[in-house]
Amino acid sequence: MSPTGQPIEQHPDILDLRARYERAATNPGVQGAEALAILAGLYLAISPWVAGFNQFSTLAVNNLITGIGYTMLMAGFGSAYERTHAMAWAATLIGAWTVVSPWVVAGSVHTTRTIINNCVTGGVATCLGLMVVGVAMSGRGGPHMTSHPRRRTD
Repeated sequence: MSPTGQPIEQHPDILDLRARYERAATNPGVQGAEALAILAGLYLAISPWVAGFNQFSTLAVNNLITGIGYTMLMAGFGSAYERTHAMAWAATLIGAWTVVSPWVVAGSVHTTRTIINNCVTGGVATCLGLMVVGVAMSGRGGPHMTSHPRRRTD
């Protein structure tokens, strides 16, 4: 219960915050970025077999796991944006990790094919993650969002 005696779910600030996230999540640009990010994550997961470097088991498993994780994060943004937007940084880091992973994972897996595949896919994943981060940051009271002044309760 809040100090005013009403449930916290009915507090004006909570209701305003939910409305902001709902507006952000229903933006066609955000929905498009989420759809592209899900496709990028799925491609990342299957890329060792599509691009033909599945013989490098360490990089293949890395791409499979990070691709599934990235896809799940981005799919979560679409279904429960107000609860998952803070994880957008994790999706961005997965994209950055994808770029550097051919040089970091065990074994000599940094071939032209793996580098091009992971740099392009990781770059796209990072940019899409940053787009979601930008929307999440603007949802916290950016200039284009309407904001109510704080009410004093004392």
